[in-house]
Amino acid sequence: MSGDLKSLVTLSDPNSAASEAYRALRTNLAFAGLDRPLRTVMFTSPGPDEGKSTVLANLAVSLAQTERRVLVVDADLRRPCQHEVFGLANDSGLTTLLSDPSARTRPPIRETGVAGLTVLTSGPLAARPADMVASKRMEEAIAWLAEQADLVLFDSPPINAVADAAVLATRLDGVLLVVRERRTQREAVRQAMASLARVNARVLGAVLSGVSPDRAMARYYEGAPALSRRGSGSEAGAGAGGR
Repeated sequence: MSGDLKSLVTLSDPNSAASEAYRALRTNLAFAGLDRPLRTVMFTSPGPDEGKSTVLANLAVSLAQTERRVLVVDADLRRPCQHEVFGLANDSGLTTLLSDPSARTRPPIRETGVAGLTVLTSGPLAARPADMVASKRMEEAIAWLAEQADLVLFDSPPINAVADAAVLATRLDGVLLVVRERRTQREAVRQAMASLARVNARVLGAVLSGVSPDRAMARYYEGAPALSRRGSGSEAGAGAGGR
């Protein structure tokens, strides 16, 4: 696989503290789906550059390592980057499926080199992405994609920036909000949560990215970049960067 392996710490350094954080997040996500099964989960953030895409990609790898079929869908039709993370072409993807439903006969879902993990990139950018996400075809595509894997992870735009994420949240089983330590403002988090509440989205929890290393934890992992887990439930800290 030729993607940005530095951002995929679950592949480049599977024994690190950061990789362990993603395994903890994987476990928390499994518990979140005990009462109501999770087949489709959206990742968003209050604003850009808070680590949502990197967190999603690393969690996808971690989930696939448990022999689950995982599909990553880049539904950020304004600033997509999953094709960059995984080193894939983006000449076709989600927008291809939405503009031409017959593409399902040969869907542009790409292998990643990680067993069980596939990616549907965004495809060519749309002129009106919000309209495309809100369309009946998107609803049909989500139902079809949910049948292609055990779990489908959707990378969405930041919830406070554009309407796309709120619309998408209403059509998926759950939402994870990624916030970045020392970057995301409290008011931005409040605004994001209020936006999700207005559309009755099922918020599974928050993921804290860019956590400062904990020295004791780092020593336990023999000098690996460490993480901090705060709280319980679906809150987990991961030393993730990127978008």
